[in-house]
Amino acid sequence: MEITEDELYARLQIWRAAGIGPASLNRLLNYFGSAVAALVASDTAISQAGLKSDTIQNLRAVPAEASAADLEWLHRAAHRHILVPEDSRYPKLLRDLKAAPPILFVAGKPELLNEPQLAMVGSRTPTTYGKDNAYAFAQYLAKHGLSVTSGLALGIDAASHQGALEAGGSTIAVIATGLDIMYPTKNRNLAEQIVEQGAIVSEFPIGVKPQAKNFPRRNRIISGLSLGTLVVEAALQSGSLVTAQHAIEQGREVFAIPGSIHSPLAHGCHRLIRQGAKLVETAADILEELAPQLQAYLGLDLSTKDTPTSQILKPPKPLSFLEEVKTQGNAEERSEASLDAEEQQILATIGLEPLPIDQIVIQTGLTTDVVSSMLLMLELQGYITACGGGRYKRL
Repeated sequence: MEITEDELYARLQIWRAAGIGPASLNRLLNYFGSAVAALVASDTAISQAGLKSDTIQNLRAVPAEASAADLEWLHRAAHRHILVPEDSRYPKLLRDLKAAPPILFVAGKPELLNEPQLAMVGSRTPTTYGKDNAYAFAQYLAKHGLSVTSGLALGIDAASHQGALEAGGSTIAVIATGLDIMYPTKNRNLAEQIVEQGAIVSEFPIGVKPQAKNFPRRNRIISGLSLGTLVVEAALQSGSLVTAQHAIEQGREVFAIPGSIHSPLAHGCHRLIRQGAKLVETAADILEELAPQLQAYLGLDLSTKDTPTSQILKPPKPLSFLEEVKTQGNAEERSEASLDAEEQQILATIGLEPLPIDQIVIQTGLTTDVVSSMLLMLELQGYITACGGGRYKRL
């Protein structure tokens, strides 16, 4: 179902009024039948619809041409979109939420919003360990068909987006400003890549600048779009815990990666785990936990092979991980044929006894950087495990 441009303009006008949130706009639509009718209604009628006097004053204070900027932005490029709940492209996981945004501004590919997603969040100032984990987890998950959703912030967010992009998968960034404003500016190039390969989403009109109060609102969309939220690394006061709380309230899965008991950036994850979040050590752990949700989301019966995978997710996103979750329960059953030559070389060097990383470097002839990166990927995929002191062994 499509709405007219006049109706869209009227909703944009109402949405720009201070004090108007999803509940207020929906209340007006339900009472008057349309935003066009609500805008021309008397103050008395709007009050009867449930809006307070100060909110009505704010609505009247919105300049008549305010939303022209939104439509100008929309029509300036083919990859720009404004979605309302009546639009079939509006994400179905968001539509049923109590605080679902009534308007979404999208730059990129709106069809991705209805594909299975995992939210990945964490510290803006992560450790190297946390940043590497975010990149590797996102890369693995994107290769196996999940879109990676995050907030385009520095640190864990950026590493998560980059990992998904490097895997040739898709990633979705939800921001807390208008889509004409790049924040933080350091991620401008990353944002351009996301528009080409994924989508950037905001509920905030064009021209809205960064404000601290808007970031928690943004976080509910990150979790709401996704089947689950993975907290990679977070302090106790991190905004990532707000995203996790939204996920819990929305009935989504919450995952957390444990870290050192001595690292403040692990304390947030440890608190979540104590409160019931699922501890994950490999990206495959997430896929296994999400299998029932993916089955319900995609309408699949994993007990049969009647549905061709080509009809489930668009290339290059095969549904191989669903079959993998069903038929492969541990690392021993995973085929090593899918590994590249260097990964197989490292894996062949490591035995059942812990081997120091410097010995792996010597025996393989690879650089320390390459070995470190490959070890992380092999660990995330469940082939090896870290034994402490920079040593690794086969599982």
